[in-house]
Amino acid sequence: MRSRLLTYCFPVVYVLFTYTSIAQEQVQKNLVPNGSFENYKKKSSSIKAAIPWQQIASVDYYLEPLANDTSRFKGARTGTGYAGLRYQKKYKEFLQVKLAEPLKRGARYEFEMYIRLGFWSNATLKSIGAHFSKAGYQGLGTLTKSNLIDTTAKKGGGFFNNYGWFKVSGIYIADGGEKFITIGNFAENVRKDMVKDNVLKMGFKEAYYFVDDVSLKRVKQKEDEIKTVIVGSSLDEKEDSVLEVKKDIKVGDRVTLKNINFENGHYYITPESFPELNKLVQYMLRHPGMEIRINGHSDNSGSSRKNLKLSQERARTVFEYLISKGVQNKMYFKGFGDSQPIATNDTDVGKAQNRRVEFEIIKQ
Repeated sequence: MRSRLLTYCFPVVYVLFTYTSIAQEQVQKNLVPNGSFENYKKKSSSIKAAIPWQQIASVDYYLEPLANDTSRFKGARTGTGYAGLRYQKKYKEFLQVKLAEPLKRGARYEFEMYIRLGFWSNATLKSIGAHFSKAGYQGLGTLTKSNLIDTTAKKGGGFFNNYGWFKVSGIYIADGGEKFITIGNFAENVRKDMVKDNVLKMGFKEAYYFVDDVSLKRVKQKEDEIKTVIVGSSLDEKEDSVLEVKKDIKVGDRVTLKNINFENGHYYITPESFPELNKLVQYMLRHPGMEIRINGHSDNSGSSRKNLKLSQERARTVFEYLISKGVQNKMYFKGFGDSQPIATNDTDVGKAQNRRVEFEIIKQ
């Protein structure tokens, strides 16, 4: 059985394990959708708003620093979004998400995340890690140790680092077909895995950890660099597979996506739309600093209220598709209904042109 160990890195503290070979290899795209928790379908305190993240128990979601957090590390490590996991003697929480693509058998993947102890915690954890599975984590009874990379804190202590962010990382060798990553504490008895910061303090133990910037990237050997640029691409590197975007595109410009179709009267994307959407995925992966908004539009058939709602849902569907494919860019979505036609609504051809999805450059 393979054993795997995560690395945890404090600014000036030793690490448990180092992997010198990583520096000699090429790291690929992040397979953890919305790994920095920046994209959300609506403002909420539940991690379910940060699509497509799931929760086991009740995981918190933050879009701004806590008002009573006076530390210099308050808020997210990067951007504005981050998650929070709570641990008590008989209670623990897990973050879970479906990966952008199944893992390849025998392939090496670099896992990384940043965690920070909540300022009100009176205990720390001895271990925290990640589990990879085909169907998602379903409890300790289904836990496969060979699919787990985990930490072991220094003897007698837990993960603290003066309430500052620190990195937890490690290498995972895939069995093949893993589709989910689950983050949390996998000890059989979480109570025994918690260390109270002051044994003289009264009250129950609680360890709370903020989580940000989660990533899983396939590691490729140097000899493979010429063969591929982005892992998991369903596109051939041919001229006709490139999204049609002008070279001098600037903030405020809009690009209409071609051949994006939905079921009549619904917001479900039809399969013939995937090639164009996959071109947009590749474009965003090549421009990681670009922020965009997905705009949905309709013709004037039916009521304006219905058209507005439908266009909003269609824009959100495209938004969610991009995230599920591993796009990490900050993105927004908005529906405009029939308020911004680009052609006449008096003909079927014109109506077809008005039923469109486009992306707008918000930041380059």
